[in-house]
Amino acid sequence: MTIKILIINGPNLNLLGEREQSQYGTKNFEELKNECKKKADELGVKIDIVQSNIEGEIVSFIQDARNKYNGIIINAAGFTHTSVAIRDALEIFKKPSIELHISNIYKREEFRQKSLISGVVNGGIFGLGTEGYILAIIAIHKILAHEN
Repeated sequence: MTIKILIINGPNLNLLGEREQSQYGTKNFEELKNECKKKADELGVKIDIVQSNIEGEIVSFIQDARNKYNGIIINAAGFTHTSVAIRDALEIFKKPSIELHISNIYKREEFRQKSLISGVVNGGIFGLGTEGYILAIIAIHKILAHEN
């Protein structure tokens, strides 16, 4: 059985490489997607990568994933700190999920230091730059393959 993972990206992540390079680096969103797909291919994992600036679309991605994917990696971006709806959808998902942030949200402004979704995911990766996506793919693959 092929492991299928959905990587969800929240608001403004489509502007990687342009915005706050001191926080998010210079890699653009297309480059990041290509690196993720390369790692997934190495592991024999199928991934789909989506991005939305709209909270309800992200909720729909998660709901639709229940019957299509074995796991989710989510960088909810600004919705991390505000969206009970995304948290509830992840809780309903009931399969492995990993929270991911390019920057370390716990070293940023006080309002960014609270994650509403951390309590319903298997684990989190924070502050390791875009390399965090590769680490999340490896980690969720191990969880799903029962190696972790």
